[in-house]
Amino acid sequence: MNQEPFEMFLQFFKALGDETRLRIVALLGERPRSVGDLAAALELSEPTVSHHLARLREAGLVNLRAVGTSRIYRLDERNLARKAAAVARLPGALRAEPVNKPDMGWIDALNVSEADRKVLKDYFWGTALKHIPTKQSKLLVVLRWLAGKFEPGRHYTEREVNEILKPVHADYVRLRRELIDFKFLERAPGGSLYWLAPRQPEI
Repeated sequence: MNQEPFEMFLQFFKALGDETRLRIVALLGERPRSVGDLAAALELSEPTVSHHLARLREAGLVNLRAVGTSRIYRLDERNLARKAAAVARLPGALRAEPVNKPDMGWIDALNVSEADRKVLKDYFWGTALKHIPTKQSKLLVVLRWLAGKFEPGRHYTEREVNEILKPVHADYVRLRRELIDFKFLERAPGGSLYWLAPRQPEI
């Protein structure tokens, strides 16, 4: 297969290979919506939804239209159908290759309990979260590991905190909020600066 169709397939699968983006596609399939509408329906922050919409636009699956002061997103049904048809022909164009499992050795190297190690292995694929735990006890295990990415005594801007959390999960805004709410991080009034809490919570 030449490189151009391969890149198209790769971008298509990456765009739809996320539960949140699939839910956005389903919602836009019902009717055009604004970022605010989508954020409310998905119970996510608007910056997080905007991040996912940008990925879908890059793949040519959604369009953006300005209506007054609002920005309305709609599903590009024609392009989606064309790409779906191309995917249907994929078996004859690509030779199946085994999926390589990412290196999880970093978890084995951590100085944590076996119970915590199991939680991390269940929720991570490589160093990225498959999804954010809903059970508090498991969420705290993940948050404690995340807190280890911050240097004691150093102050971080919000942008620096986001850059640390983005590779871990697309909803980095929620991760940042959870780190604050559970006292792993502290922040200055107005959120201008963040730092590792001197006394980490017991879990």
